[in-house]
Amino acid sequence: MIARTVACAAFAALAMGAAASAQNYSLNPNFGTFSLNAGFLPDPYTVNVVAGGNINANRLGSGCVGSISDAPDVRLNFNGGRISIGAESNSDTTIVVNGPDGRWYCNDDFDGLNPRVTLSGSGQYDIWVGTYSGGTAQAVVYFTEY
Repeated sequence: MIARTVACAAFAALAMGAAASAQNYSLNPNFGTFSLNAGFLPDPYTVNVVAGGNINANRLGSGCVGSISDAPDVRLNFNGGRISIGAESNSDTTIVVNGPDGRWYCNDDFDGLNPRVTLSGSGQYDIWVGTYSGGTAQAVVYFTEY
């Protein structure tokens, strides 16, 4: 995990200038770490979170928007193939995921005002749920294989 953090931080600095840095992987997730294997039940698996923070996600790259926290909101250790990671809220939320490959995946408004990304591969997924207009909002992060 330390090597991945250093590699991502170095890549972010190169890609976006010295002022940018990756989110802090060394911090414990705000709402927990979960492990799921392919075929998990219940599907979808859900986690209640408070979305938002004081960091602008656009520093992570094109397509990343919203206000997020420094620490991940949720960490998923997944052993399987395809996984969709989304958030639902009564507010306009965004999602930022750092996948096992060290790349950033972001979405806003996949389903109305709710974000979702679909990725493949086993490993650690660090997930941030942002708020599009700042502030905080109650949200539910969900994991599904469908």
